Amino acid sequence: MKRFERFVYSLHPYLLSSIAGILTMAQVVLAFFFCRPQSVVLVRIGQVFLGMSAFFGVWPILVFRRKGGVAKGQSYVRTTLLVDSGLYAIVRHPQNGTAWLLINLGIASIAQHWSSWALGLASMVLAYVDHFKADQRCIEKFGEAYREYMQRVPRVNFVLGLVRWAWHKAKAALATDEGGLG
Repeated sequence: MKRFERFVYSLHPYLLSSIAGILTMAQVVLAFFFCRPQSVVLVRIGQVFLGMSAFFGVWPILVFRRKGGVAKGQSYVRTTLLVDSGLYAIVRHPQNGTAWLLINLGIASIAQHWSSWALGLASMVLAYVDHFKADQRCIEKFGEAYREYMQRVPRVNFVLGLVRWAWHKAKAALATDEGGLG
């Protein structure tokens, strides 16, 4: 695994995400031409995925502006503070991670064509691998606090993140109740 990580870290910072972006655009274009849905259920699932991707794509802009210590007039990605609450308590990379994966799954589910699934899968793998580099950049920026954050919050798996978040909240509530019984 270390050899793979070294290889990934040696790549240009935007190479994987650029290729993944091109694959996603190709997926959209081919889905437009080859969309032949056979299953209405898959179409509905795809629509849900696309709707969820909009949430995971837009919400971080609002959160970073409010909690990320972004200077006035700067891009929302110019955070100076580690944000680990709200959506970021559920998933570390909601925008370029979770939203991206959901877009690929949504398009493939709606198009229901092998080319859409193939391009989407390739894009998802590249985007996911690119987040190893993103985590490394965040470690360099935020230090040990980000390493601890990585232990608590999954990279892009929002389902696991919700389960962990709920478990943490339940444990905290239980500890509060037990503390009051003494």
